[in-house]
Amino acid sequence: MVIGVTKQWVWLSLPILGGVVGNYLDNKETERMTMFRDKSALYHRVLKPGESPSW
Repeated sequence: MVIGVTKQWVWLSLPILGGVVGNYLDNKETERMTMFRDKSALYHRVLKPGESPSW
């Protein structure tokens, strides 16, 4: 035991830490994908005058 860190504490904290890291990565991926909300940005299609984005 080093400074109160036991095997049980480590095994409990690993899934929690994995969840936090996974949530952070999921949020970053969601932010990245907002660039492609409209297919014109994804496929480089130019919108016609007066045409509104799909989202």
